[in-house]
Amino acid sequence: MLNPVLVRDYDRYDPMQREKYESGKPLFEEQYPLNKALCGMSPNMAAELMNYAREKGPDVISLAQGEGCMPTPDFIVDAAAKALKEGKTFYGRPLGLPELREEISDYYKRIYGFSNISPERVFVTTSGSNAMNLTLRAVLNKDDEVVAITPIWKNLLGAVELSDAHVRQVGLTDGPDGWSLDMDKLFAACNEKTKAILVVSPSNPTGWMISAEQIQEILAFARERGIWVISDEVYGRLVYEGTRALSFLDYAQDDDLLMVINSFSKTWAMTGWRLGWIVGPAFMDDKIRHISIYNNLCVAPFTQYAGIVALREGEEFIQNQLNLWRKTRDLLMETLGQHPRVHLSKPESSFYAFFKVDGEPDCIDFCYRLIDEAGVSLAPGITFGDCSKSYIRMSFACSRAKMEKALDRLVKAL
Repeated sequence: MLNPVLVRDYDRYDPMQREKYESGKPLFEEQYPLNKALCGMSPNMAAELMNYAREKGPDVISLAQGEGCMPTPDFIVDAAAKALKEGKTFYGRPLGLPELREEISDYYKRIYGFSNISPERVFVTTSGSNAMNLTLRAVLNKDDEVVAITPIWKNLLGAVELSDAHVRQVGLTDGPDGWSLDMDKLFAACNEKTKAILVVSPSNPTGWMISAEQIQEILAFARERGIWVISDEVYGRLVYEGTRALSFLDYAQDDDLLMVINSFSKTWAMTGWRLGWIVGPAFMDDKIRHISIYNNLCVAPFTQYAGIVALREGEEFIQNQLNLWRKTRDLLMETLGQHPRVHLSKPESSFYAFFKVDGEPDCIDFCYRLIDEAGVSLAPGITFGDCSKSYIRMSFACSRAKMEKALDRLVKAL
């Protein structure tokens, strides 16, 4: 039986499918009994393109991956080293150290002004990705549907597919005033099979941010129908005006079917540490604990002590990162944003430019050519959703020198 992803218009680039077309031999997944959800997953062309760029050698400038250029600051590293030297290397608790759960609760009081996020509502995880997987495992059954606002990070769509559930995409609209969400389309996409609405705000890859009115409408709609809301707020502190983006927790009731995902990765330059958390209703405490026990048992204790210090002492570092990215964003808008062939809305959050180029409808083919001809690696928009197959994502979380070199190459290529 052919993999169902063959119907997609970018399968000709999928190396596994290409191998079948060229050799006539069955795929590995067709020869051995494997998980059907795994075998039926759509290809991740962003990952494939990054591998292709690496094979081309070190001269290729990569702005395809979503992480900053600054290493984890010393005060966080020192906290982890201290914990290691003190022997904090044994098993921890499945939902995280009580000290970190308390610190996250205090962080929401201090930065967000919330007094109702008790430590019992905080579940520490090995990364935001793990937080999403634990959440989906807790709420989804086979053939349930998740209505996702796209463009969205491919790994989130893949996590739903691995849960043996289905995604119904509702695409944002790219207009003269930036990206916008049609609420009528969002609610029309929900039906009797809908188990959750998935929102990422601030958005990876567009920088779009949901409004207060839209948050309240979604929460009211979900309450009425008993639908979960899963809010990925990993980029919530990475905004260029103000201290933070709006959170669903600003308007939620304590017992709402709401799971808020967050991570230390982007905000505190800890992508490789794999540390995140969930804020959910208190009744999910035991459920997430059970899943965590069978998933990874616990988060490494020494990384959690580093997380405590990051929350307590990291505000200056966050602002330093944002100041750097604001400058590279402005440089990006002055050059690529002014190019007559480029359509790019100025991102007000996160650190991505999501744009399309006149005359380049096939983003995957275009990305391959940019690697070969310009020596620049970017991420193809189709991996973020069906609504963005002509778009490309560029990370501007890099040094000014790297950005200048990449833009020079891109402008020449265009």
